[in-house]
Amino acid sequence: MKVIRHLLIMFAICLVAVIGGRMAYHHHLESSSSVSTQQPSNNQWQHSSENRPYPNVNQYPHLWILVSKKRQRVYLINHGKVLYTMYASTGTGKNNTPTGTYHIQAERGLSFFNAKSGEGARYWVSWKNHGEYLFHSVPVNRQGQYLISEAHDLGKTANSHGCVRLSVPDAKWMYQNIKQGTKVVITNN
Repeated sequence: MKVIRHLLIMFAICLVAVIGGRMAYHHHLESSSSVSTQQPSNNQWQHSSENRPYPNVNQYPHLWILVSKKRQRVYLINHGKVLYTMYASTGTGKNNTPTGTYHIQAERGLSFFNAKSGEGARYWVSWKNHGEYLFHSVPVNRQGQYLISEAHDLGKTANSHGCVRLSVPDAKWMYQNIKQGTKVVITNN
């Protein structure tokens, strides 16, 4: 009976530590950058999300990407420290962005257009199903013009077809710098 009591106490301590750790980590994300708590301007899609340089991925071999669907943010993280925060728009409804752990895949490109949805984007990088789920810029029309009404939702509303939309400079940085194999974690939190 004493052994069971000790096991239950150990389990309770571990549970409290895990829950407390997650709460502290999410609080850290919220307080790590002004982008985390600030509402983006309507023209934010034209600018880098932060007013500082992007991290040099070669200096952070353990860099990984966290996508928060609740906050509509993308966090670049290394050893538990947020290096950079980007405004994002994920999918919603029947086009919900899948949650889980993925990795940046080899496929990437300068632009695409999907005739079925009537939208395309620039600077895309695949993270699931080899070209089906992507990080990319805010959407463009058939002529390659940015869809301003959709772009204004960046960082405010889930509005994509399942991909993760980013500002044009953030998408370009991701396309040019993020390494194949980088871990991507997508959460509802």
